[in-house]
Amino acid sequence: MILRRSLPFVALFAAAFAAPAGAAAQSATVITAPAPLPARHDRVRVFLGGSIDMGHAADWQQSVAAALGGEEVVILNPRRPDWNPAWKPEADDPHFREQVEWELAALDSADIIVLYLAPGSKSPVSLLELGLHARSGKLILLCPPGYWRKGNVDITAERYHVEQVADFDALIAAVKARIAALRRARG
Repeated sequence: MILRRSLPFVALFAAAFAAPAGAAAQSATVITAPAPLPARHDRVRVFLGGSIDMGHAADWQQSVAAALGGEEVVILNPRRPDWNPAWKPEADDPHFREQVEWELAALDSADIIVLYLAPGSKSPVSLLELGLHARSGKLILLCPPGYWRKGNVDITAERYHVEQVADFDALIAAVKARIAALRRARG
């Protein structure tokens, strides 16, 4: 199962980017679905899209949030701790609708969309998000070998000039560079 294979890597990744003892408090704000999005858009917003697979994929979002903890950003995390797999993925299920509407609003609101497609996962909603935002210039994509539709993802990323990185270290570096560029552009 994906969760068992991925947990040691995620734990090592989180530890590598954790703040040192005695460091200043983290300045990133994490907003988790379905909490309201902030009314003010005064900081760069980073949406953490990608493999969740109904909770079966490793919680890589936590590792990315930890790595960005010292940045002045708002992190929009669709992985919610109270997800109930009994909710029907149908438009008339109020809990499901709330989740999908939150994700769509958060994606539209984001300045940067991180998209991680984990090896061994399916992530069909993430493919939909890739299609919706491929032309936006917001995406930073990590799709390692082993993702079931890697060829489709790679070709789409190439066609629409989506920034694609090779590993988690490069993902974090690319996100931090994009945050810095957006800050400079905003003055």
